[in-house]
Amino acid sequence: MKKTLLSVTATAVIASSYSMTVEAASYKVQKGDSLWSIAQKYNTSVDSLKSVNKLNNNIIFPNQVLQVDGKSSSTKKEEKKATKETSSKSTTYTVKSGDSLSKIAAQHNISLSDLMEWNNLTTTLIYPGDVFVVSKSSSGSNSDSGNTGNSNKTTDSSSGSTKTTYKVVSGDYLGKIASKFGVSVSDLKKWNGLSSDLIYVGQKLKVNGGNNNSSTETKKDTPDTKVESETVDYNVTKLIDEAKSFIGTGYVWGGSSPSGFDCSGFIYYLYNKAGKSIGRYSTDGYYNRSYYVNKPQLGDLVFFEGTYRAGISHIGIYVGNNSFISAESSGVKVTSLDNSYWKKHFDGFKRFY
Repeated sequence: MKKTLLSVTATAVIASSYSMTVEAASYKVQKGDSLWSIAQKYNTSVDSLKSVNKLNNNIIFPNQVLQVDGKSSSTKKEEKKATKETSSKSTTYTVKSGDSLSKIAAQHNISLSDLMEWNNLTTTLIYPGDVFVVSKSSSGSNSDSGNTGNSNKTTDSSSGSTKTTYKVVSGDYLGKIASKFGVSVSDLKKWNGLSSDLIYVGQKLKVNGGNNNSSTETKKDTPDTKVESETVDYNVTKLIDEAKSFIGTGYVWGGSSPSGFDCSGFIYYLYNKAGKSIGRYSTDGYYNRSYYVNKPQLGDLVFFEGTYRAGISHIGIYVGNNSFISAESSGVKVTSLDNSYWKKHFDGFKRFY
């Protein structure tokens, strides 16, 4: 009888141990997951996940069970929490379910890069309960002085006034140039006598009006307008130009053609036009097929939540100068992310895999 009990007990221990091993080495995909986020969670790589699970692409689905390396990110989470200690002069924010770093940055009127720097973050992966510094009373100013790396800028100084010009290159548009030099599009048009937004390669534009009492070297640094071709597999210039050509086009529920668009149909039509082959999905579908980015580039996706329904409910395309273009209920338009309505519903910037 004692031998029987010992055998049963041993079997239970072995089964329990095996069960914990299996659980630790597998993961059930949740809504909003991506291979990148899962790889971050388990301290592995996307390539490793694809190899282990024999995946031919990056597409995954809710409730899909994936084999992982079994390395939990709990220690990583604890290390990250340990870096959140702040002085009494700093303001903190506790992460809630549904938050993203981009959303938190927008809510507190700070940049994503500052948020990550202040909290010593090397990834955008966050957890409910994390505490982040969201303002600092004694932060040094990082003014941009000296060379900005812009070889197309020329400066002519005489009689106490400074006139700066910029030579238009392929892929430029007024919004991008305005953002680069920290001025408005309306000022650019006024200084250069432009009656439309049309510009051409090689054209020289005044970018400070020729009568600026302050240094022309204190320009706004805008890494968000830099597009590195190796990071995407589509033509960003064509994407933006095509998108803007439809400004004013009416809204059509389920529409995905020039006769009318809804927000996801607009994405489907434009990205395919720009050379990226994607299927026709809802906002959730595109959300699940993209990953969060720390700094938005032209052509990145912009997601919003809780507009006409709970969850991710609207999508647009980032066009620089803190603006996005999308098919809204009133038609296709370019809108500032500082708009009170969109700022309230902003989720974050993402990029297609």
